[in-house]
Amino acid sequence: MLPLLLLLVAAASHGGAAAQGFPIGVNYGANADNLPSPSAVATFLATQTTINRVKLFDANPTFLDAFAANAPSISIAVSIPNSALPSFADQSTGLDAARGWVRDNLVPHSGANVTLLLAGNEILGPVVVPDLVVALLPAMRRLAQALSLEGLPNVRVTTPHYLGILAPSDGIPSNARFRPGFDNKVLAPMLKFHRDTGSPLMVNAYPYFSYNAQNLNYAIFRPNAGVYDPNTKLNYTSMFDAQMDAIYTAMKKLGYGDVEIAVGEAGWPTQADAGQVGVGPEEAKDFNAGMIRVCSGGKGTPLMPGKSFETYIFSLFDENQKPGPIAERNFGIFNTDFTPKYDLGLLRQGSVS
Repeated sequence: MLPLLLLLVAAASHGGAAAQGFPIGVNYGANADNLPSPSAVATFLATQTTINRVKLFDANPTFLDAFAANAPSISIAVSIPNSALPSFADQSTGLDAARGWVRDNLVPHSGANVTLLLAGNEILGPVVVPDLVVALLPAMRRLAQALSLEGLPNVRVTTPHYLGILAPSDGIPSNARFRPGFDNKVLAPMLKFHRDTGSPLMVNAYPYFSYNAQNLNYAIFRPNAGVYDPNTKLNYTSMFDAQMDAIYTAMKKLGYGDVEIAVGEAGWPTQADAGQVGVGPEEAKDFNAGMIRVCSGGKGTPLMPGKSFETYIFSLFDENQKPGPIAERNFGIFNTDFTPKYDLGLLRQGSVS
């Protein structure tokens, strides 16, 4: 979660409760000392919420076993650390290394419904390590091979990107393109991999890191005038919609508009440093409710109407041990006693909030 290079300015949308047409996912981080047990979390999600996907930031066996035992129907995305990718990319030993990782970290927990394997996180920026960029796609290919060879062919492989994979923009979605240097050399072959394997291009979409006092309504789906795209004659009343359509446009320009888009992280904090405007439970509710409507409520975006997106809200709980500004520790949508911090309509009927 880092500042985006794509600054999509002005306009708005409508707030309110979230529609539940297509189940939503959450990021489940553990950088805190006050969280309930993984078994309690898995049971809560499976029995009291409509959340059906969880994204983990590692392959913690305690978490995987908890979901296997208490929530076997919930789909799980498992993350591999950036540092592991070069070992998988090696031409002579990479496949053996990838098979070893899958054998050690996933096969023993086959009762957990792992459906997605994430090769690192934000390799293409904002901090670019050239060796990791070179290793990324070969590692993804080896991991896909390894999953098939180890009896897990239905687990898809992708990697989360930050929106800075887009070139600096004027905020008009139809003008978007991928950054020169990454477009044809890195992202085009990666998009081919996604097409060939049926896996999504995953982006971390954070209007929070691009908003200011003037465009707050545009950032959190509140009513505003909108940003007009003269090329498509579409008016954008939310920054999130504009970001998603910018990614879609960039993909189409490389010939891969048919590849699915997934949202690895999207969220809004309930608390921030003193004096920061636009942060609180109401703002967080409006953003997340609007995002759920777009991604899983059947609304879609102006260029992708009616489309649903595999999406993971950031995040399930606040994480009180995360470094950085206060906001980084306050993205949770539930308290640690499982009461909602604000109502997103994610509790099942009859559940106690």
